[in-house]
Amino acid sequence: MTHAPLPTHVSLHTGHRTSIRVRVALVALALAALLLGACALPGGADESAPAAEAAAAAVAPTAVAWGETAESLNGLPVGFTDEGWPFRGNPLAPLTMYEYSDFQCPFCSRHFVQTEPAINEQWVQDGRLRVIFRDLPLEGLHPNAPAAHEAAACVGQQGAALYWNMHNKLFESQAEWSNLADPQPVFARLAEEVGADSTDWQSCVQSDATLPALQQAIDAAAALGFDGTPSFHFVASDGLEYSLVGAQPFARFEAAIEALLAGEAPAEEEAASAPSEIPFWATIEGMAVDPDNPGQTMAGDATRGSADAPVVVIEFSDFQCPYCRRHHEGTQATLNEKFVETGQVRWVFKHFPLSFHPQAPAAGVAAECAGLQGKFWEMGDQLFASVDDWSVADPDPVFTELATGLGLDAESFAACMVDPDMMAIVEADMASGAAYVQGTPTFIIRAGNRGQIIPGALPEATFVEQLNSVLAEVEG
Repeated sequence: MTHAPLPTHVSLHTGHRTSIRVRVALVALALAALLLGACALPGGADESAPAAEAAAAAVAPTAVAWGETAESLNGLPVGFTDEGWPFRGNPLAPLTMYEYSDFQCPFCSRHFVQTEPAINEQWVQDGRLRVIFRDLPLEGLHPNAPAAHEAAACVGQQGAALYWNMHNKLFESQAEWSNLADPQPVFARLAEEVGADSTDWQSCVQSDATLPALQQAIDAAAALGFDGTPSFHFVASDGLEYSLVGAQPFARFEAAIEALLAGEAPAEEEAASAPSEIPFWATIEGMAVDPDNPGQTMAGDATRGSADAPVVVIEFSDFQCPYCRRHHEGTQATLNEKFVETGQVRWVFKHFPLSFHPQAPAAGVAAECAGLQGKFWEMGDQLFASVDDWSVADPDPVFTELATGLGLDAESFAACMVDPDMMAIVEADMASGAAYVQGTPTFIIRAGNRGQIIPGALPEATFVEQLNSVLAEVEG
């Protein structure tokens, strides 16, 4: 194995009150959870749980006929099993998928946004697949998750369609309530927005009546060996069972579901292997400032701040990502003032344009082309500020206008924008970062041989606290 020069301490910080730190020998292995796309509980599943009983309860069938469901949502039957678990789809479908999820988990949200619609369209709508949602809030990682699940369950006491609407609202508004000291006002607003009776909802929340069922779901997940979210357990009518863990791509679900529907055991895929080599940009040498070009690292990434700063932050970002924009407009200015401009932190930028942001790669090229004329960061500011203007079929005229406004040489900028080598830079960032990053923004804080990974746009105070903590360790 190759010893990784990147952090030997990895912190998955997902909320302003909780930080989980995991010691590892290799960064590649430490980031396996990110490769898998799952929020993971520290320490693994509770092996003392009554496995047989809880596992049996987790897959217990229900006997509600398709025509007997009283409610529907978006054309799908919805209801509750005899055990009280919310489902969508044909109650007598030949295949059931139990989804163990956490409303505050970013990977669960990614599944909800990217994969769930396709699953509904492909198998739920035609009655071949039923989805049962089971609660698995990872409180140690996501301190507001238990309250979110309780909020949904209390809405569910007023109807299945209301429950699923609340389920959708919680994922859609995850960024709004995840880092709040008190998320209850947001939950109360969402419950009202979906049409729940506010008085009944408040009474339910205050009574803690739904907490025993929540604990039962957690125990059932442990019995199945699930210690991360999202996790999926399939049970076919012929008795075949199969599990998937993580926000897997649609193709993985397709292979598993089609095999199970055909009465076959899905083929086991080899686990993604950790990268055998650390990319040059992640080495101490690659992160060093290029003496001939102070605006770049030796690996060619844009950098700013003192070359002698004791801490380096590597930011993976997407100019079309709303969370990246929120970080840039709400937090970055303070971090620059407190840490970068004072010589304590050097900042490095790397591109990670997500597939559902179609103009993001071109925006990355625009930033790189501006960087050739010494205006990378200024172009970045303009790209975030004008994202609504260039998120169109042909963004190039907007990029040209931004370049003109920055005083760049128009002819050189235009030639650069069509240079395939520039797009290759953006694509190379994306490819090399894929082993470490699953979403944007993601930050790697590096101090010597120690570091932290921060996935997501943290509140300003939390990010400041993180950097002060790292600096204290360095100076101590």
